[in-house]
Amino acid sequence: MDIKIIDFHTHPFDSDEYNICSHSAYSDMSFENTQRDLKKLGISRICGSVIAKRKEKTEWSDIRSLNDKALEMAKRYNGFYIPGFHVHPDFVRESCEEIERMSKLGVKLIGELVPYHHHWNDYSDKGFYEILDTAKSYNMVVSFHSMNEDSMDKMVNDNKDVTFVAAHPGEYKEFMRHLERMKMSENYHLDISGTGVFRHGMLRHAIDAVGVERILLGSDYPTCNPAMFVHAVVSDFLIKDYEKDYICSKNCERLLNIM
Repeated sequence: MDIKIIDFHTHPFDSDEYNICSHSAYSDMSFENTQRDLKKLGISRICGSVIAKRKEKTEWSDIRSLNDKALEMAKRYNGFYIPGFHVHPDFVRESCEEIERMSKLGVKLIGELVPYHHHWNDYSDKGFYEILDTAKSYNMVVSFHSMNEDSMDKMVNDNKDVTFVAAHPGEYKEFMRHLERMKMSENYHLDISGTGVFRHGMLRHAIDAVGVERILLGSDYPTCNPAMFVHAVVSDFLIKDYEKDYICSKNCERLLNIM
């Protein structure tokens, strides 16, 4: 079966400063080799934000720099990389202005947001809610790192009109909480990166519980091995061929309005 694959969840890099792989010395990783290696797996495009090594304190200039780096790499990759960008609840005005800037440039994806890299940890922060209101007004997709279950519940319940994509199914308890949020809001989606997808039947359970239209293939490359996630979908005999198409590309294309 010929399946189009878009990896919704990556963190592209062009130097060691931005490469967050724990075992990069053994992986022959580079800016150029990323496209070579991922295309070998059938991945035609990637999405996501640029992450740098953690600092003791986060300034807005750090956030803006990562976003500019994402735009730069998108140009260098010439269509292979769909950029995601960062916002921060400590910088509400700047974040809302960044959403406007990115929208004018045709960027539709916020995130993956990784709060522990940038010294914030509460998705129900009122400053973040203001940013989400702006994201909604610009039809942005908000991809975020899963953490603090109660905080995620409140964020989704209070912002049901915002299009969210949660990263990482997690183990059984976390996965079931994701499904409850998907029932709470039809605008809540899940990418399969990180732990959980290796549990046999997990994807079949998710499809049967909430439908296939809100599940996306993501790998969290370069942190995780993308081959695990590609084959978790394309080689899963519990999933029908048309469902694989939705998970691997169609859902991403619909959310980000790409072809």
